[in-house]
Amino acid sequence: MSGTDDLLVEPDRLAAELDSAEPPTLLDVRWRLTGPPGRDDYAVGHLPGAVFVDLDTALCGPPGAAGRHPLPNPGALEAALRAAGVRDGRPVVVYDGGDGMAAARAWWTLRWAGHSAARLLHGGYPVWVAAGLPTSTEAPEPAPGDVTVRPGALPVLDAGEAARLATAGSGVLLDVRAAPRYRGETEPIDPVAGHVPGAVNLPAPDYVTDGRFPAAAALRERFAAAGVAEGAPVGAYCGSGVTAAQAVLALHLAGRPDAALYIGSWSNWVADPQRPVATGPTPGA
Repeated sequence: MSGTDDLLVEPDRLAAELDSAEPPTLLDVRWRLTGPPGRDDYAVGHLPGAVFVDLDTALCGPPGAAGRHPLPNPGALEAALRAAGVRDGRPVVVYDGGDGMAAARAWWTLRWAGHSAARLLHGGYPVWVAAGLPTSTEAPEPAPGDVTVRPGALPVLDAGEAARLATAGSGVLLDVRAAPRYRGETEPIDPVAGHVPGAVNLPAPDYVTDGRFPAAAALRERFAAAGVAEGAPVGAYCGSGVTAAQAVLALHLAGRPDAALYIGSWSNWVADPQRPVATGPTPGA
């Protein structure tokens, strides 16, 4: 596979792969920031053979000073993935309720953990249903997997590295939250409003619509307009590292597999009151 084929899969192709002799492992990671739990949606209907994996408890560490969705403990992640049937060398496809955010974070986590054969169902569960493909309410009992978690296969930024990237002038740190949150006009979740000084705002709707991405050329144009230069460092953050994982996926689609995720994102940044906060429509470095 090459190009987008090793990142995204369309419903018809996935259906054919599931009918093959070596089908991919399916992970249902439906999730909402404010609930209710995605497991409820899974119980109503899911792709046949899919195993539900909870973003909050299985794919992320416990919330705290490191952020609301910090990196998971490698051993705990390995146990969760093995329980879901993930095997070394066997492809995995993740999907969510359609916006692509939870699935992108699951995709990112799998790749960060060294499982390179991970893809995202483009458009998620609604696209599968709209294609008239079968669903199930049966929860499978997968054979235990044997995946080994090898952390560090994708680049991660901590707060200090994010700050340096935002202010160095040789790269760009993208803040992909909605513009009013970036400007500091409102903050519905975290205790402080504003943005990392020097970060450039590129709200998620500028590069993804209803969980679907435009062509690579269009993505490159949109990122270039935000200051992403070829060969220069680029990183992304959001509120807690979920939406920003989708930005990293979009950057991969645009030909930037080196894009880094500030995993703690804004929820980690404001956990330290000594860190500076910028407001207004400009980077404010």
